[in-house]
Amino acid sequence: MNKLDILVIAAHPDDAELSCSGTIASHVAKGLKVGILDLTQGEMGTRGTPAIRLEESDVAAKILGLSARENLGFADVFFTEDREHQVAIARIIRKYRPEIVLANAVADRHPDHGKGGSLATKACFVSGLRMLETEWDGKAQEAWRPKAVYHYIQNNYIEPDFVVDITPFWDTKKASIMAFKSQFFDPNSKEPESFISSPDFMDFIEARAKEFGHKISVKYGEGFTVERVAGVDNLFNLI
Repeated sequence: MNKLDILVIAAHPDDAELSCSGTIASHVAKGLKVGILDLTQGEMGTRGTPAIRLEESDVAAKILGLSARENLGFADVFFTEDREHQVAIARIIRKYRPEIVLANAVADRHPDHGKGGSLATKACFVSGLRMLETEWDGKAQEAWRPKAVYHYIQNNYIEPDFVVDITPFWDTKKASIMAFKSQFFDPNSKEPESFISSPDFMDFIEARAKEFGHKISVKYGEGFTVERVAGVDNLFNLI
């Protein structure tokens, strides 16, 4: 069984890298298995092509040490939260049986982000319904519901419920982002400019990481929101 400890669900290739790749790298370093499920190929983006985005995703996956990466090929911008889309994600959840799911921000500049986060939450719920029948490779799948869904924070500022220290993995995060060469700043690129292609955008990513890091007295951090109150059994695990 290809069981994962953490499954990251992202509306677009590079969402995970921009928002939670430091967290991914830190947990891979702990020996945990992490995978990414990209919902779309980002075909409505200003720069690059779906084929290029898939190649870049593979490069980023190697940099992060992912155990799995899949792309569902939903329609970029136009995917919906209907039964078909929920069940498609549920099949992947049941395939990998993650303990934790990291999903898109609950609301953001790009409507796919909030929509993707909501869709992931619904898919995690329906995946746990015993009466929902799904198959993989011709075999019936068992119901599975992750223990928790946490939402990473993207372009718009959202006050985090907790912050992960990614300081030792900042360079890995940067490398995984820059694997998407078609999307980010390249002085030699002849592609049209986009919201994320200026060098200022990468300055913003670093500033946000420093801002979140400052909240927990470290250099770099990534923030997350929770869907329900998180419990602890050891106060000394808090930093």
